[in-house]
Amino acid sequence: MNKKTQLIHGGMTTDPYTGAVTTPIYQTSTYLQDGIGDMRQGYEYSRSANPTRSALEGLIADLEQGTHGFAFGSGMAAISAVMMLLDKGDHLLINSDVYGGTYRALTKVFNRFGIEADFIDTTHIDTIEQYIKPETKMLYIETPSNPLLRVTDIKKSAEIAQQHNLISVVDNTFMTPYFQNPLPLGIDLVLHSATKYLGGHSDVVAGLVATKDADLAERIGFIQNSTGGVLGPQDSYLLVRGMKTLGLRMDQVQRNTLAIIDMLQQHQAVKQVFHPSMAEHLNHEIHQAQAEGHTGVVAFEVEDIESAKQVISKLQYFTLAESLGAVESLVSVPALMTHASIPKDIRQKEGIADGLIRLSVGIEGTEDLVSDLTQALDTLK
Repeated sequence: MNKKTQLIHGGMTTDPYTGAVTTPIYQTSTYLQDGIGDMRQGYEYSRSANPTRSALEGLIADLEQGTHGFAFGSGMAAISAVMMLLDKGDHLLINSDVYGGTYRALTKVFNRFGIEADFIDTTHIDTIEQYIKPETKMLYIETPSNPLLRVTDIKKSAEIAQQHNLISVVDNTFMTPYFQNPLPLGIDLVLHSATKYLGGHSDVVAGLVATKDADLAERIGFIQNSTGGVLGPQDSYLLVRGMKTLGLRMDQVQRNTLAIIDMLQQHQAVKQVFHPSMAEHLNHEIHQAQAEGHTGVVAFEVEDIESAKQVISKLQYFTLAESLGAVESLVSVPALMTHASIPKDIRQKEGIADGLIRLSVGIEGTEDLVSDLTQALDTLK
């Protein structure tokens, strides 16, 4: 099935109770039981299951070529649920230039429960095994990573995880299931900050997890129900609606992104551009092999933080804001925003310079975005 078709017809496409073409918002906390323990359609309490959320969870499972999906109240709630698979004394490996919120949760919250994390360079796949210890239980990667778009080999990461009996996890937020599917490459769990491309309209905060491993699905489902960080029916509805146009949006985002990169590479004020579509980008060929397209997140470096502020102040069509993946183009300075929770010395070690600007390219007209960025950069000459 073509992915655009699957976005429309995946999961629970019509309401089984009324025949409604669009899954209704089941705004209810509890359900009538015909007798004690005799639940209609298996619904008892909306923390455990809700028909609107079930439609969404079925959709992400289908899109990621899995068998089970889970919806959470935010991307960080989804990440936290995955981390709760670990026990006190367990150790995980994670790429070193990970999203700042993930770094903060691991170093400020989960470390207090005896879960240890090593932040390592996963772009050189041979180095991963050097950090595996007897207590290592999970390998977690973002690819491309945030914000430098570093690429990790998904299939080889899955093979290493299988050899050492590790749970393998890929944060697929930047790529979406439209462009990349880690589960068929051997990964155990794939997760999304669905706030980003999947929702796509800056109007919902959500997180999703998908798997085809029955045991992991049972454990994630238990954690979801026990800790209660579930997505409500209104947001589940918005997310299903947003995902129907994911393919159309990502195609336009990709067109805009490639045009912007071409301009950035030629502009005198730009020191360096980071994006896996570029032939010179580290592991470009690996990315081409494991993905069917390109994210709309682009990072580029100007001279210093004052130069970055000046560029941003001159932009008209790029909104200064946190997040990414929406229909409107966004711009941020990772050192001051998304990655401010990471200590400066670690940011600099990872190459997250003060003058680094991160773009989230939207679906506006290509020419408008390119000309807007050009005139803003021209002010630095």
